[in-house]
Amino acid sequence: MELMDFLKEQGVSIELLKEVDKFIKFYDLDKNLEYRVPNPRFKYYGKSVWEKSIAAILSGNHILLSGPKATGKNVLAENLALLFKRPLWTISLNINTDVGALIGSDTFKNNEVVLKKGPVYEAAEYGGFGIFDEINMAKNEALSVVHSALDYRRIIDVPGYDRLNLHEATRFIATMNYGYIGTRDLNEALVSRFLVIDMPTITQEDLISILIEKTNLKIEYTQRFAKFFLDLQQKSLNSEISSKPIDLRGLISAISLMEYGLSINEAIEMGMSHKSFDVYETEIVEDTLKTLFEKNLKSEELFK
Repeated sequence: MELMDFLKEQGVSIELLKEVDKFIKFYDLDKNLEYRVPNPRFKYYGKSVWEKSIAAILSGNHILLSGPKATGKNVLAENLALLFKRPLWTISLNINTDVGALIGSDTFKNNEVVLKKGPVYEAAEYGGFGIFDEINMAKNEALSVVHSALDYRRIIDVPGYDRLNLHEATRFIATMNYGYIGTRDLNEALVSRFLVIDMPTITQEDLISILIEKTNLKIEYTQRFAKFFLDLQQKSLNSEISSKPIDLRGLISAISLMEYGLSINEAIEMGMSHKSFDVYETEIVEDTLKTLFEKNLKSEELFK
């Protein structure tokens, strides 16, 4: 199903979608950059978040997606780039990220020093969408270089080179998880340059829709796996376990292993519980699994 049709089914405003269509027709996509338009594995479910995000982008703003793990921040960012038909650059941030990694650095080419363009520079130049992945992992001073790109000035000044004006279609989308080790508070000057969307946890209805789309489970077991995931997510939100086993991609991968004959326990261990590297948490995941699935249930019984 085309993304636009999917959003109509989700009940997203037709008027907003018409404006998206105008945006796509107004800003031509360079054929050499078509390979950068993503083809996400998952669709993002959530009418309200979709409408907020689309309105923010149409109004020329940048977005900060914040929330706990498994709320679909990166999935939404990739879906937005696909919806608006824009090339995508992902900038994975960490404590060692510096100006060169964002904007670019000097390199020697054809007997002269030239700028090797970084992902922020290229997104700005070609009208792309740039994802600042885990923005609160980077030092605030490293990100200060992009302040002028993110505010009303929409420029990047590269020392030793010319000033770059952002392409009108360029948008930046930052993602941020709460409470990860190594994260830090974002300073006020940076946050003020984004519109912030607090990502809600996934609903049971939407999770079931994803599992129906991505797996071949019988409906009874689709519902059970959805409850299993949501039960673990609630335990994580209540600080009973960490967020490490709360991995939707891991759950879907585990279900695919079951189709190849692995037992439910073995598959869930590989896809979820063993990601915590903590015996206590592993036992909680296994106990939660036991409450929902019979001990002697064979993997082939799960599927249509």
